[in-house]
Amino acid sequence: MGALTEIGLYVLQTLGSLYLALVILRFLLQLARADFYNPVSQFLVKATNPLLLPLRKIVPGIFGLDMACVVLAIVLHWVLINALSLLVASAFPNPFHALTWAILGLVGMVLAIYKWGLIISIVLSWLAPNNPNPAVLLLHQLTAPVLRPFRRITPDLGGIDLSPLFAIMALQIGEILLAQAAFQTGISGGIAHLVIGI
Repeated sequence: MGALTEIGLYVLQTLGSLYLALVILRFLLQLARADFYNPVSQFLVKATNPLLLPLRKIVPGIFGLDMACVVLAIVLHWVLINALSLLVASAFPNPFHALTWAILGLVGMVLAIYKWGLIISIVLSWLAPNNPNPAVLLLHQLTAPVLRPFRRITPDLGGIDLSPLFAIMALQIGEILLAQAAFQTGISGGIAHLVIGI
């Protein structure tokens, strides 16, 4: 692989994964009913609106979920996988395989976002509890739905909250199962580098 190909691969993967993360974060924050007027939320809205608003005209929401966001993320990842494959192998993958890989990669990104969100929340709770920063407030709103079921089943240990630990364990198990499913669909070796989130 030549230097120009490697540079192109790096730039496409970096910018592609960054924009995909913004789209997914917007969807997850809507799902968590996070503060729409938070400055970080407003940044996500402005960054994703150019592609999302036209798509909303043809993709309706379902049960209050912004399905246009989901479709946009899948289509972007599918296009990205095809572009990266063209760069690396000078050929397009099977479209059905690319679609399957795009969906699995996005699930992987969701799991990673929640896992790292919880880890950052734990660290911040030790270093800067009650931090009023808008990004920190949004992070707590994002992770609250994931923690809620674990808070119901974990015992009260006098101010020590073990629910993030169990939530992270569950997310790690999800990542292991996803990696196995990805392997079954042919995501291994060189293909694994093309699928963001795996």
